[in-house]
Amino acid sequence: MGDSKEAGAEAPPAGATARGGLSLLSQAEAEEPSAQGSALFLGGSEVKSRAVVKYSSAPPRAAFARLEEKTDLKLPPANWLRESAKLGPAGTTILGTGKKSKPFSSFGMAYDFIDSVGNDVDVVSDSENIKKLLKIPYSKSHVSMAVHRVGRTLLLDELDIQELFMRSSQTGDWTWLKEFYQRLIDQKWQRKKKSKEHWYQKAILSKFLYYSINGDGAAQPVPSAAEQRESSSSDQTGDADGASWPAPFEMPSPVSEDPSASSQGLKNDFVRNILWTFEDIHMLVGSNMPIFGGGRYPAVSLRLRDNNKPINVLTGIDYWLDNLICNVPELVMCFHVNGIVQKYEMIKTEEIPNLENSNFSTKVIKDIAQNILSFLKSNCTKEGHTYWLFKASGSDIVKLYDLTTLCEETEDKYQNPFTMPVAILLYKVACNMMMKKNQNKKHYGTIRTLLLNCVKLLDKSRHPQIIASANYMLSELFQLDEPKKEESSESPLNENSDESYSEEEEEMPDSDENGSYCTSSDPPDDNKAVAIIKSVGELSVPEKYKSIHQIRPSCAFPVCHDTEERCRLVLSYVLEGLKSVDSSIKKESDLPAADPSTPIPLKYEDESARGGPEGLEKQMALFLDKMGSLQKGSGSSQSGMTPGSWQHKMKLQLILKSSKAYYVLSDAAMSLQKYGRALRYIKLALQSHDTYCCLCTNMLSEVLLFLSQYLTLCGDIQLMLAQNANNRAAHLEEFNYQTKEDQEILHSLHRESSCQGFAWATDLSTDLESQLSVSCKCYEAANEILQFSDLKSQNPEHYVQVLKRMGNIRNEIGVFYMNQAAALQSERVVSKSVSTAEQQLWKKSFSCFEKGIHNFESIDDATNAALLLCNTGRLMRICAQAHCGAGDEFKREFSPEEGLYYNKAVDYYLKALRSLGTRDRHPAVWDSVNWELSTTYFTMATLQQDYAPLSRKAQEQIEKEVSEAMMKSLKYCDVDSASARQPLCQYRAATIHHRLASMYHSCLRNQVGDEYLRKQHRVLADLHYGQAGRLFQLLKDTPCELLRVQLERVAFAEFQMSGQNSNVGKLKTLSGALDIMVRTKHAFQLIRKELVEELGQPKSEEPTPVADAAPGLNREEVLKLLSIFESRLAFLLLQSIKLLSPTKKKTSNNVEEDVALKTNKHIYSQLLRATANKNASLPERIDVLVHLLDQLARGSAVQ
Repeated sequence: MGDSKEAGAEAPPAGATARGGLSLLSQAEAEEPSAQGSALFLGGSEVKSRAVVKYSSAPPRAAFARLEEKTDLKLPPANWLRESAKLGPAGTTILGTGKKSKPFSSFGMAYDFIDSVGNDVDVVSDSENIKKLLKIPYSKSHVSMAVHRVGRTLLLDELDIQELFMRSSQTGDWTWLKEFYQRLIDQKWQRKKKSKEHWYQKAILSKFLYYSINGDGAAQPVPSAAEQRESSSSDQTGDADGASWPAPFEMPSPVSEDPSASSQGLKNDFVRNILWTFEDIHMLVGSNMPIFGGGRYPAVSLRLRDNNKPINVLTGIDYWLDNLICNVPELVMCFHVNGIVQKYEMIKTEEIPNLENSNFSTKVIKDIAQNILSFLKSNCTKEGHTYWLFKASGSDIVKLYDLTTLCEETEDKYQNPFTMPVAILLYKVACNMMMKKNQNKKHYGTIRTLLLNCVKLLDKSRHPQIIASANYMLSELFQLDEPKKEESSESPLNENSDESYSEEEEEMPDSDENGSYCTSSDPPDDNKAVAIIKSVGELSVPEKYKSIHQIRPSCAFPVCHDTEERCRLVLSYVLEGLKSVDSSIKKESDLPAADPSTPIPLKYEDESARGGPEGLEKQMALFLDKMGSLQKGSGSSQSGMTPGSWQHKMKLQLILKSSKAYYVLSDAAMSLQKYGRALRYIKLALQSHDTYCCLCTNMLSEVLLFLSQYLTLCGDIQLMLAQNANNRAAHLEEFNYQTKEDQEILHSLHRESSCQGFAWATDLSTDLESQLSVSCKCYEAANEILQFSDLKSQNPEHYVQVLKRMGNIRNEIGVFYMNQAAALQSERVVSKSVSTAEQQLWKKSFSCFEKGIHNFESIDDATNAALLLCNTGRLMRICAQAHCGAGDEFKREFSPEEGLYYNKAVDYYLKALRSLGTRDRHPAVWDSVNWELSTTYFTMATLQQDYAPLSRKAQEQIEKEVSEAMMKSLKYCDVDSASARQPLCQYRAATIHHRLASMYHSCLRNQVGDEYLRKQHRVLADLHYGQAGRLFQLLKDTPCELLRVQLERVAFAEFQMSGQNSNVGKLKTLSGALDIMVRTKHAFQLIRKELVEELGQPKSEEPTPVADAAPGLNREEVLKLLSIFESRLAFLLLQSIKLLSPTKKKTSNNVEEDVALKTNKHIYSQLLRATANKNASLPERIDVLVHLLDQLARGSAVQ
């Protein structure tokens, strides 16, 4: 029978020992039993009630002792007012003789059940206050309660006006409220003393309860009157000792120094805390009602009644609500007459509303509860404000005042003693919501509102720690390391509002639907009231005060339209936090005075004074030494903060947050190509981080990673500044601009550090080399940091990015030095030898390329490694070109140095191809490397051919080397793949074939002896001439080259003909030569087309394309080639006529030969007349030739 599971889950299982503190029930113990009695059926209609005991400090329930009739309760039992093991140390409280609940009792509960506040629970209060509210329509007694709103939760506390005003007369506090009360509510206020009857009833109730747990205890002599008054009126002495009302100016130090601590008067003193759900209202209730068990009654409440006084409605409601709240199914009533016990009666809880003389409707009680809650929810809208719900004794009017607004009209707005507990609670609820890992971002608006209201309530000078912490949490609400994800569709824009609720929500319309409010007929004090219930009878009307508001209006999180706006909000909170920390540090007088509005002068050092890159190296070394020492831990503060103090910890967090915000701002400015602004922000980020390093005693690997990221971004910015030198003035202006907020944050940083640790990385230099060097050093420093604490393996992606950037910047610097060397080379006029400056630049460039290649190879980036190998090859070619100027131009030969460097270039290009592996890996890079390799071979072969080193090598060897180089160039020249480079490849291939054909032609002319070799050269020359002609034929803009090749082929045919003896052979060769001549018609047509375009261009009003009309056409060259062509055509026609004329044979071919002879003679005569006309223009001459070639083609020359 004594099993706690049958008792309604209000205490630990039997046998558990109470130790005076709160004992936490397990989930099963707390919720399982209450589920059995979650609904009580009362009077035929159901009122839903469910109670779950969250905590209980009560000992195991004791069975009550039924007193014998005629027991005199005026006599004290033996155990009266004495503690016993049976009761536990909380016995006096359980039996109703302890101090009454303190005015901050709801805050004590809220602190203990912070998870429920602001979210799940509608009301937190003492059960006595709940009962008093629900009895308002039935009772004439006064009601005075303080109401506070935290999220969707209302906290209700008794506001004892008598006690307050007694205190006011002693301390001067609450004077403003006393004057307001006397002026508008009760002008003749005086403290009302409790009657002797009141103390008498309390005394016999106390003795009755002690008898009920003792049973066999003998009566004791009655204490003296003074002793009885002292013991039985302990609640009065509790009021008088002042402990329950903390002074507004003298809050205990634990609260101001540690927000998590509870101050005196804010403890949870209830025996049990119950989560009570009454209909749809969720309440956290504190109760001290004694509950007995044992025997047939597992859980009962014990009441003492005067038999001469019938139970009235107020008493019935009191008993019924107490049993509902504590989930007690039965009530045991002991009747007495003048203190003499008469009888006992057992009443079930659901029967209480139907008792004689105590009839009341449970439905009406439900309506009253819903109406009061709706009234309070609709009008107590401002978090942090103290509202006063007041009903004067004997009055039917209930009024609600906003005490915070009234208090703010006085000289000191911090006179309200509720201010501090409310602020602490707002802070705790916000902290609790922030701590939840699964917290959805949609609650961020609620958290922000809680914190802003908390900060608004507190005096900055008195509570710097809470204000700093709240501002830090506000800054934490904005996720800086994530992309912008605005959820504007979920909630309206509310970015400029610091209040939880809009003005519309605070103003209730004057309508019957929402209750009766102030009208002109109301008393004159109504203009001070937030809302008024004109008659308590209205509370019994169902849904009379139905709330038209959400139980928790949506607190919109400010929508930041861009990253900068979000970061600026964060920095504004960080600044407020820093100000709070700085103001709390006592050694202010030791610091030099500084005006936050005055920009801090930044040290400037001339580039020459710093020593250029050498100075940079020294600064880097110092920086890395500092980083190494940080690993061992050496924090020092100039402002005198003690390491480990809250100021020290909070300032570290705030500074780190500011550095992150500035980093994100810098990154955003970088993406907008505002490089000056980006450098300014990254400078502030690094200054913040430098201060963090000075303060930090143990550097976390996460913070080192941040620093590596900052330096990486700084390197990116310096590189972009170097590449955008044309906008330097605009970048400089952006860099030097500074907001007041940034100046104030920097001022706070300078209290701890000089902030010069990263000055080497953030200077805006005007020298390109210096900017590139600084960028490289930033990346190197970022890489060095990753070597600390094994960050490299923990953050592989960032490590790869840093190495990529290092490889890239080294490529940039290598190209910079290479271009400088090429410029020096082009300026070299007088001195033909290579200068020392050039050689130094080569070495620097080569060193950078080599390091860059190593960087890319270490992260298996074959494509970028190939590009750097390609650039190294280009450097080798520049070195080769630098050695080509030695010696006289007429006697110049291809030098060994040139050959050495060109071969090195070839090696690097081949390495690049090996690095790529296949074209599929990166087609564009593959094609580029192939082209460069082809160019190198072609250049080397051309130089050997044009400036043959005959003094060192034999002609045959040179020809062999040239041929091999040309063929290799041809191998890497892709003429078939369709690409933008295809015409270039075709031109290159055609030129190679032309050069090889010319070389073999020359060899054939100059060679004597070896017939096999001569024949081989003849075949090769003919082959290459044919290939060259075919490729030039494909190109539309190389008619001169095509013409030249065809003329050389004709000359080659003439040379062959000169060595022939038979007329048949000569005639055949002539026929082939004339056929080549006919095929040049395409070249003449291209030349004529370009000439016509050129001649027609001046007539156009668009002079721009003139330069592009015939980009490859050289008029002098055309005239020269035309003259040669005419002479050679005439020679061939003449030779043909001579060879055909003496033929007298009557064969089948004679007719054809006669036709060919006749045609050739006719063409020859026309050609002679045309060449004799010296006045003919170039186009006319070309027209004649094209006409003659047409005739020659139609005439079917001798095959």
